[in-house]
Amino acid sequence: MRPIDLLAAVAVNLAWGLNFTIAKLGVAELPPMLMISLRYGLTALLLVRWLRWPRGQFRQILALSFVLGFLHFSLMITGLAGIDSSVAAIAVQAQVPFAAILAFVFFKDAIGWRRAGGIALALGGIAVLAGQPSGASDPLSLAMVIAASLVWAVSSIQVKKLGSIDTLVLNAWIALLAAPQLLVGSLVFEGDRWATVPQAGIWGWIAVVYMAVAVTVFGYGIWYRLLLRYPVTTVMPLSLLAPTFGVLCGIVLLGEPADPAKLLGAAITLAGVAVVILAPRPKPPEPAT
Repeated sequence: MRPIDLLAAVAVNLAWGLNFTIAKLGVAELPPMLMISLRYGLTALLLVRWLRWPRGQFRQILALSFVLGFLHFSLMITGLAGIDSSVAAIAVQAQVPFAAILAFVFFKDAIGWRRAGGIALALGGIAVLAGQPSGASDPLSLAMVIAASLVWAVSSIQVKKLGSIDTLVLNAWIALLAAPQLLVGSLVFEGDRWATVPQAGIWGWIAVVYMAVAVTVFGYGIWYRLLLRYPVTTVMPLSLLAPTFGVLCGIVLLGEPADPAKLLGAAITLAGVAVVILAPRPKPPEPAT
């Protein structure tokens, strides 16, 4: 990988890792679902030039906007409000083993003993985190973040079934379709909280802008280009930097506890995720002659 591309990959993962800290500060000033709706509204404005009609794919994209845009982020950001951002940065990595399991169920993607061991290791690390909620962490909130990871894995299956589509077009449509869904969800589950919008402090608005610009437009825009330019096995291991940065940012910037049990759970989870990402896929059995 060229040094400039490596630097870009590190910058993207730093942006994603820092997102947990910024979102944590944001939900202290804006209701979670309302904040994500504002984020998606801004994202749709930024990506409006890519809103081309997805012929033959609109229903699938509508379903994806509900699963990824509404369910995933509703669970993720609402859960984040009740747990340390450093814990969330690790717990969300459950999406990797969940995705591997669902790929096996839906696409018969062989797991193999190495990846199976990695899945068990990652889930075991998350169990360590669940067994010792610390600081501002709450077991129900942690369960919501883990559920959000499972929903993300489901959305990855939807994306694969969607077939070929420009990623910016896809992100633009998801943002446009998810924003009103989240507005309705906020009204139902959070009540009429629009009065809090003009009263939000600077971190609430920083979170909205940061998630739209740094996480979506910059982050995914650069990441997808790297995936097109280099082998997946070269790019994907770098994604382990995101939770690492997330833990460090939570501890350093928010003063979250760095107790041994949290660090042990983080290390076990990341080790398991690394095995799932790096383990070679088993070769399919040769047809009988």
